[in-house]
Amino acid sequence: MPTLILVRHGRSTANTAGVLAGWTPGVALDERGTAQAAALPGRLAALPLAAAVTSPLQRCQETLAPLLAARPELPLHTDERIGECHYGDWSGRKLAELADEPLMRVVQQHPSAAAFPGGESMRAMQARAVDAVRDWNARIEEEHGADAVYLMCSHGDIIKALVADALGMHLDLFQRISAEPCSVTAVRYTQLRPFVVRLGDTGDFGSLAPREEGTGEGPTGDAGEGRTGDAEVGGGAGAP
Repeated sequence: MPTLILVRHGRSTANTAGVLAGWTPGVALDERGTAQAAALPGRLAALPLAAAVTSPLQRCQETLAPLLAARPELPLHTDERIGECHYGDWSGRKLAELADEPLMRVVQQHPSAAAFPGGESMRAMQARAVDAVRDWNARIEEEHGADAVYLMCSHGDIIKALVADALGMHLDLFQRISAEPCSVTAVRYTQLRPFVVRLGDTGDFGSLAPREEGTGEGPTGDAGEGRTGDAEVGGGAGAP
């Protein structure tokens, strides 16, 4: 079966503002995100991509624009099933403000029980994304062969949920996974099991360096993912 290259969109204006964007229209890449997208064709130059599939949201489409310009022959498809989680009433709100919501504790510790008010459950989010990957795996294999490589550009929580599925992890453990802006994750699917062969690769180790307290965009407004034990809902802004 094919190898799937999962690319999270580049850093967005919502990431740097500490806002949970969801499906809010008009959320674009910021200056750093634009630079990350410009570097993507070089990072993927050695891969013979058969197709690209994208979330319909602007920040994903902008992330793929340089790659498509460099490879005008690359077929592009849009699939709403790999669009961002529907955060409902939480969309557009500050993550620091959402940290005080009782539901945030459930999102962090028991996400399989979390459903966003006016939005969808995290179980439903994972199910639609996994269904999309299974469908695209079959289509890509039929059209391009079992050794084909294809790309999906999606969002932090979607990618984390797909990785959890590939690793055979319960959704309640998916907050242990990190996917920074414009990171590349690769999953090689076989008939018996998937293999996660790259995870959150940005080629940049800056996010591993200590940060000053209070400089991150995590849901508690602190130094971010992995420092207080909370995961950054929506994926966070990555290295400063």
